[in-house]
Amino acid sequence: MSLSHQDVARIAKLARISVTDEEIEAVGSQLNNIFGLIEKMQAVNTDGIEPMAHPQDVGLRLRDDVVTETDRRAAFRAVAPRGKRLVPCSQSDRINHRGRAPHGITQIA
Repeated sequence: MSLSHQDVARIAKLARISVTDEEIEAVGSQLNNIFGLIEKMQAVNTDGIEPMAHPQDVGLRLRDDVVTETDRRAAFRAVAPRGKRLVPCSQSDRINHRGRAPHGITQIA
């Protein structure tokens, strides 16, 4: 596949790259080399070969899914005021109740 001067100029315009008339020949040659390499790669028979996520056979190192903190809900509820709890506002609260929620805090019963 060989790109014409118009093709190179159009590609440069689409890529928003400023290419002078003198540079079009060099850029066209480089693009033709890239497309030649792609054609060679497409010519290789890859039937029966699974796609790889990584060139080396590596796995993710994951930690065990275990609880590392104790349940402190009762301790937090013991120091909370009776009948009301303060929680951070959600984004919709800030939009719907503009000015009513001081410092991003909302009371819930």
